[in-house]
Amino acid sequence: MRGVLVKEYTEFENLTLEDCPRPQLNPGHVRIKVQAAGVSFATSLVVAGKYQRKPPLPFTPGTEAAGYVSEVGKGVKDFSIGDRICAVLDWGGQAEEATAHAANVFKIQDSLSFSKAICFTNSYATSYAALVWPHLLHIQPGETALIHGATGGVGVAATEICKVKGATVIATVGTDQKRAIAAEHGADYTINYREQNFRDEVLALTDGIGVNVIYDPVGGEVFAQSLRCIAPEGRIMPIGFANGTIQQIPANILLVKNITVCGLNMGYYFGWSPRDVREEYGQLMKESMAELFHWFEEGKLSPRVSHVFPLEGFQEAMTTVLSRRALGRVALVMDEEARRLGVS
Repeated sequence: MRGVLVKEYTEFENLTLEDCPRPQLNPGHVRIKVQAAGVSFATSLVVAGKYQRKPPLPFTPGTEAAGYVSEVGKGVKDFSIGDRICAVLDWGGQAEEATAHAANVFKIQDSLSFSKAICFTNSYATSYAALVWPHLLHIQPGETALIHGATGGVGVAATEICKVKGATVIATVGTDQKRAIAAEHGADYTINYREQNFRDEVLALTDGIGVNVIYDPVGGEVFAQSLRCIAPEGRIMPIGFANGTIQQIPANILLVKNITVCGLNMGYYFGWSPRDVREEYGQLMKESMAELFHWFEEGKLSPRVSHVFPLEGFQEAMTTVLSRRALGRVALVMDEEARRLGVS
């Protein structure tokens, strides 16, 4: 089978598409005929050996895929050959075939395309956990949320989920084009942080009180300024560090304003930590994904895939991500999905 192969930790630009051995099908796993695979900033870190989790060499990158179940491992009861699914993988998505633990595989409806399904396994699942689960941000009807990076994968998902939950959304983005896209996905107010001081704008929009919830995939100075426009008893989550700077959190501001800082390593729930707990949280993940799919069926979620490439275009796909040209998710598509979208 063809796949992207990492023989040593390196920059993504050094990788090549090769003839790879089929992944072994272990008990409790399913084999997937991949139709779409996600490309993300985190993938570039994994390939370079800079992520908190390092797959054993050699490996194929890619932690999210969608396609058909082509083989079922011993002990798997919930899936059959031919099922349309999306899945969270340990690695291996950027290839014609992949395998996934059954606890991390989710059936998808016919109305959800494979290329859009990859948005759910990472972006929507992460934003749902962050914003809905009671021990994290737990957004409430009538609250106001500030979503940074609102046209990225998790940003689009976070905006839409906040609107489903009855919150007001203030979105920050870097261009006027992105302001229009954020509004298209439900943002009530949009701020171009390159032209406006988002702290001042947020305080003006909230009559000086600040926002209740802040979702920050950017980090650095953005996080620091966010603490200065959050309401007393507000909640804030660093969901990533897209600008490359990991901020230090001033405890004095947390104390004075009674702020809660929430952390979320979504990979923990998918079994990516030293102790594999994916089966312990399997039911919670199934329920969370089921609600997301229900909202999609109701027309409340609109997964955004701004760029699609054939498997051979994996380098261009990553360049699109790293250059921040993506306005939503970037996907590699194969076979049936490639034909449907006219990608070759």
